[in-house]
Amino acid sequence: MNFNNTDKRYNQFSEHLKQKYGAKVYKITLDAGFSCPNRDGTISYDGCIFCDDGGSFSQAHSSELSIEEQVNIGAETLKKRFKAQKFMSYFQAFSNTYKPVNELEKIYTSSLCRDDIIGISIGTRPDCVDDNKLNLISSYSKDYYTWIEYGLQSVHDKTLRKINRGHDYNCFLNAYEKTKIRGINVCLHIILNLFETYEEMMETAKIISKLEPDGVKIHMLCALEGTKLAQMYKQGEISFMSEDDYVKTVCDFLEYLPPKTTIHRLAGNGLRTELVAPRWIGKKLDCLNKIDRELLKRNSYQGIKFNI
Repeated sequence: MNFNNTDKRYNQFSEHLKQKYGAKVYKITLDAGFSCPNRDGTISYDGCIFCDDGGSFSQAHSSELSIEEQVNIGAETLKKRFKAQKFMSYFQAFSNTYKPVNELEKIYTSSLCRDDIIGISIGTRPDCVDDNKLNLISSYSKDYYTWIEYGLQSVHDKTLRKINRGHDYNCFLNAYEKTKIRGINVCLHIILNLFETYEEMMETAKIISKLEPDGVKIHMLCALEGTKLAQMYKQGEISFMSEDDYVKTVCDFLEYLPPKTTIHRLAGNGLRTELVAPRWIGKKLDCLNKIDRELLKRNSYQGIKFNI
């Protein structure tokens, strides 16, 4: 099976957007100065063991710039570099619903300041939404392709405790259901290699497949300088998958996901200066090519085991 008239054997989000909007859509990553209840003392001051001081922010425009300035700089840079025509505003760093709803409205609306913005994606935690915030986000769906990205990571509560996540699976499930009934698209973030057995990782795949999420991002656990995880790695408390094992595990995971679920990420974006381990994740294209080859070798594809 191929997806979106490509040779891909999984439902690649970028190709889905291209089919939907007639051109490649680029995300503009934005920093609105959000914090996180797992860092400001509401839950703890420590944060998740894998999270660094950037809060998973991959490309930074300084939060000292206004949201409009960040959007305009990002869009013009992408137009110049890639001849980009359409964009999504992407709130990525930390928990991007972790402010009062009146402040959120100003922030989100200011990111939709150009005619070539077609959507908005908001990364957050399931314990940082409520009915009023979800109603606000849902209101953008009339005019924009609207997404919430929830950092689930795993369906196993023992794992969530181990990584100091600060919420359990039921908290996520409650937020997910409230989000879906409002017509908001949901992307789930999953991390592989979180102190789990292969069977536990596949259990996560099977359980989330029953939810039929709109999107999934799969990450390889990695240790960044300055994190609790990096300390654990240096002390020999954790090891990481080889690239070959990761590729096979990703392909196994994809086989359980619904064919209609869009895949937003399967590999890292490049070697960061603060990366401690595993070093191989910096070669994104190599990893993606290996995933393609593994699926082809198996004569397999996303969803081949869905509902089995």
